Amino acid sequence: GKREYMMRVAPAGPVYQAGTLSGNPLAMVAGLETLRAISAPGAFERMGAMTSAVTSALSRHAAHANIPLVTSAVGSMWGFFFAPETIRDYAHAKAMVNTRYFSAFFHAMLAEGVYLAPSAFESGFVSVMHNDETLAATDEAIGNAIERVRQLTS
Repeated sequence: GKREYMMRVAPAGPVYQAGTLSGNPLAMVAGLETLRAISAPGAFERMGAMTSAVTSALSRHAAHANIPLVTSAVGSMWGFFFAPETIRDYAHAKAMVNTRYFSAFFHAMLAEGVYLAPSAFESGFVSVMHNDETLAATDEAIGNAIERVRQLTS
């Protein structure tokens, strides 16, 4: 950053700033490369299309197995809940979400090689590094994982 701003941050100045990867050279390079990659023409449109493909796969496989599931997405960020209706807020989510289904789904996806956040209340993200092959494998993994969830209802 500019010297005038950096001199305001500890240890030189009165503003304390900390973070797990703050100032880590490798993290800084990764961040800069990420900014370059998402600045490429069409990057956000492509990530949005991939996000739509993931949420569509979730909805399609869940509907086929008669499993209540709702999705939401914006840009490259997406989420889903094993719930019968759109979730309004955290209290509503806590009351409506089937965490047993999520647990089975999470572990089945992990076994399929797809790593998701381990909580039913977290979001997922696609990146510019995902491609059609990744999406096809994820779609198949979702189908297999939803089948595991369906077995819980039998």
